[in-house]
Amino acid sequence: MNNPTEAMQKKIMVVDDDQDFRWAISNVLSLARYDVRQAPNGDDALKLLNDDMADLVLLDQRMPGQDGIAVAECLYRQYPSLPIIMVTAYSEVKTAVKAMKIGVRDYVTKPVNNNDLLYLIEEALQHADILNRNLPGAGRCVGENPLFETMGRSHAVQTLAWKVEKVAASDLTVLIEGESGVGKELVAQTIHALSPMKEGPFVAVNCGAIPETLIESELFGYMKGAFTGAQENKPGFFELAQDGTLFLDEVGCLPYGAQQKLLRTVQERCVQRLGAKRAQPVRIRIVAATNQALDRDRHADRFRSDLYYRLKEFYIRVPALRERKEDIPYLAKRFFNRNRKRSYGRQVTGFSDEAMEALLAHDWPGNVRELKNIVRQAALICEGQLIEPGCLALHAEDEVMAPAAFPVPATGLGGRSLTDAIKHVSGLWEKEIIRETLKQSRGNKREAARRLKIDYKTLYRKLKSHGLGGTGH
Repeated sequence: MNNPTEAMQKKIMVVDDDQDFRWAISNVLSLARYDVRQAPNGDDALKLLNDDMADLVLLDQRMPGQDGIAVAECLYRQYPSLPIIMVTAYSEVKTAVKAMKIGVRDYVTKPVNNNDLLYLIEEALQHADILNRNLPGAGRCVGENPLFETMGRSHAVQTLAWKVEKVAASDLTVLIEGESGVGKELVAQTIHALSPMKEGPFVAVNCGAIPETLIESELFGYMKGAFTGAQENKPGFFELAQDGTLFLDEVGCLPYGAQQKLLRTVQERCVQRLGAKRAQPVRIRIVAATNQALDRDRHADRFRSDLYYRLKEFYIRVPALRERKEDIPYLAKRFFNRNRKRSYGRQVTGFSDEAMEALLAHDWPGNVRELKNIVRQAALICEGQLIEPGCLALHAEDEVMAPAAFPVPATGLGGRSLTDAIKHVSGLWEKEIIRETLKQSRGNKREAARRLKIDYKTLYRKLKSHGLGGTGH
């Protein structure tokens, strides 16, 4: 948990009409060395915040007068970077979706597990610190990083942006790893845009798209007469990126022979064209990217270890979209706004709550690229005012599990409709998977979340909904 000295500096506002809950949770927070303020409703909270700003707000969802959603909207209009955690006795998915749409950091239900709440508060405060921190030597607030516009503002993106700003000011070679569609080139472009060489060219090369017989001549260039068909001198990508950034995408696809020449070029910062007698110095920043596990390829002798470590002077992993689902509402709205013209005059205004629920529930194997394509298609085919789940092509490429793998009740549908029965059985199946994973993880919830490939907060909510609270880490 927080260092007591750090926690003492943080002010938390507890907004709840239930006085007993306010006092109980305030006591827990005070013992954790937070400076706690209380308010019974949104109006009082706003007045107190105007006089003395808080670092985080715990906000009840259902209160007399304005509900928590309305209060959160009002708070964000005045304090757009204020982290809010919504607390309620009513576990409603639609309410959670609405809360995420307006930017609420997290959503927990009563009775609240104190340790879990303190963890969420600490994480939210760290998130806010990264967002507001001025980086030494960078001359800018992290909040101005271009990644926030293109990728979102989740904790994962905050951490990513912080790393990008740090390395951009240096001349280190960068290795970016991440699944297809996560935005590796966006990260590389941002490193370039924030670097001292931003006025120079950004040259992107897809190493996997160049035929093996041409890769060396394309990367390093050639002299006239170097081989049959070389009718003139031609600079390679290294020379074209002079005084700028060379982005080597899918670097793991390079043939082994080209890897050796790339290693020499990276080490010496000199490039020798095919057929040339001497190497020429180049002043460039090199950023490489891969969707493969290069460390595994290195051990399998498919990728040179010396090149791997030379490229990995600074390592960045771009998280998959399923690991930062809190960015989905922002990204979906961003892509929708960019494609509104595709509605061809129809008054499509956005997403229904059900459509946003569907987007949040999807696993996104194609990551941000898949989300962008689905939103673009939805903007084209939607006939109503709001995009509904039926407009979202979410399951076209999903694997379908054999029916025999699902636990079908011996009583059949049990009076349910087919749709309700499927939801019921899916819930039972999810509960059993989580229960078994927890068992394999010996009750360690963080390890279970890792194995399930979901974040801890998602697992926490699912444990609550399935009544699997129990004990664990």
